[in-house]
Amino acid sequence: MKSLFLRVNDTLYRGCIWVAGLSVLAMTLIIPWGIFARYILGTGSSWPEPVAILLMVVFTFVGAAASYRAGAHMAVSMATDRLPPPLRAGVSVLVQVLMILVCLFMTWYGAKLCITTWNQFLASLPGVRVGMTYAPIPIGGLLTLSFVLEKLMLGDQSHRKVVRFDLVEENEGAA
Repeated sequence: MKSLFLRVNDTLYRGCIWVAGLSVLAMTLIIPWGIFARYILGTGSSWPEPVAILLMVVFTFVGAAASYRAGAHMAVSMATDRLPPPLRAGVSVLVQVLMILVCLFMTWYGAKLCITTWNQFLASLPGVRVGMTYAPIPIGGLLTLSFVLEKLMLGDQSHRKVVRFDLVEENEGAA
């Protein structure tokens, strides 16, 4: 069961990295196109800016989940590092429980927001439902929840090969 959970989370992690990376790549192509179309061609397109914003939302919520699993998410540990080890372990569990609450909040209220706004359409992109634009919130909440539960049950997984690309690069250089 443990290995299945780890394999599923490894797959989710890889998916998060790909989705976040492709979102950034698409943004880097769309924004210059919008600038080129407006100032060189003289025909400003209305779609580049809202699409870039939507991609930024996807990158933010999906990338944050991957960042959490990799142990690269911002954390302030100055106070907890000075605690005695038994108290530090208790605070660590408390932090994970609070993270679960945040993830549940994001998932529940993000899904409610999607459902509530599903029948509305974006003015700048008439084919896109407003509810779809909020979908990264509950999806990111579920992905992060999976990684938080993994950390709570199995410990920190940021040392795994799938997460530590720098270890893979070092091993490839040695071959």
